[in-house]
Amino acid sequence: MRRRPLATLALLAAAAVTVSGCAAEETADDTASSGSGSCTPGDLPTLEDGTLTIGTDAPAYEPWFSGDDPTNGEGFESAVAYAVAEELGYAEDDVTWVTAQFNSVIQPGAKSFDFDVNQFSITDERRQAVDFSSPYYDVSQAVITTAGSAAEGATSLADLAGLRLGAQVGTTSLDVLIETIAPDSDPVVFNTNDDAKLALQNGQVDAIVVDLPTAFFITAAELDDGVIVGQVADSGTAADQFGLVLAKDSPLTDCVSQAVDALREDGTLADLEQEWLSDVADAPVLS
Repeated sequence: MRRRPLATLALLAAAAVTVSGCAAEETADDTASSGSGSCTPGDLPTLEDGTLTIGTDAPAYEPWFSGDDPTNGEGFESAVAYAVAEELGYAEDDVTWVTAQFNSVIQPGAKSFDFDVNQFSITDERRQAVDFSSPYYDVSQAVITTAGSAAEGATSLADLAGLRLGAQVGTTSLDVLIETIAPDSDPVVFNTNDDAKLALQNGQVDAIVVDLPTAFFITAAELDDGVIVGQVADSGTAADQFGLVLAKDSPLTDCVSQAVDALREDGTLADLEQEWLSDVADAPVLS
């Protein structure tokens, strides 16, 4: 069941505070710092009053968006964006989309959006120039192969154990290959993903491990007959995380983060991930 929007929760919290003068005195600073008392469309200082402006790049690729149309609510990131908007109290008709080039989004300066969604990994370096919301996606690792290989059709990690597998050196992908998939033979270690792809094409390995966003791109654009075998459920503690991008020191950051946190807690983010990245994109989780 969906949680009540932050706007409703904020009103309930405000009413509760008035019950005790002492309680209000003790929690006033916390409320002010979190922004929980002003996360309503009427109070949020968005670019346009009563409207939430969301940015992303063009073209908008699947499975993050569907049909190069971020406005339709289809695809993982479009669905997440509308879920955040709803959590903040904005109806679909109150959401406007703008095009924002990837590189320009993470540069310092004024923004043409209230927040941007476009597979941005949260890094300390980028935090110097922009704000990030709480993470809405923990990047998982994936196994990819080519049609007709010994790895195609595998439905579990056990199905992969006896195969020749590889990954790029110094990556989370290699860590997950060794520690989670744990193949029977030593993995083949490559200097780059390009080397790994070439080995896969030449039949030197049965499959390679890359992060899921890379898997989508490689199998769609760079490999003949590329196939995503599936995602690795345990992708390690060092996985990248995607966050919504806001202008540095944006007054919206706390409220947007609260919305993302609420969607994670009530299972909405997990449901959207299952729908758009596992089911629709045909990238099942390997157990």
